[in-house]
Amino acid sequence: MTRPAHVKVLLAKLGLDGHDRGLKVIARAMRDAGFEVVYMGMRVTADQVAQTALQEDVDVVGISILSGAHMRLIPRLTDSLKARQISDDILLLVGGTIPEDDVEDLHNLGVQGVFPVGSFTSTMTKFIIDNISRGRSSPKA
Repeated sequence: MTRPAHVKVLLAKLGLDGHDRGLKVIARAMRDAGFEVVYMGMRVTADQVAQTALQEDVDVVGISILSGAHMRLIPRLTDSLKARQISDDILLLVGGTIPEDDVEDLHNLGVQGVFPVGSFTSTMTKFIIDNISRGRSSPKA
């Protein structure tokens, strides 16, 4: 698969999660893979993420949620992305404490990649490279 020339990734923690060490590791791995990383940090809202994604013209939005609130927070994010008419232009990834039973529901909400706790950063970067290269045509992980 041909590597895209430039990939810009926005990373954030929605909700009230209390730490971001794992997301910082992912940010470094993305940077080391050659991606430009916009790191929003912790305790941001869905609207803040969507607005930043629009302003920064990102290719990927990666969300980390360890609180278990993904089924409450991700619909807000997908609605915010749709309201800004950028949901079809962005590869949306969610990682964290995601039960297997919620993966299909997340895909139905528009999340292309789901990465539970313990996923390798190399798996995430490969997923981005593969799916940005083919134009985000409804990939699922």
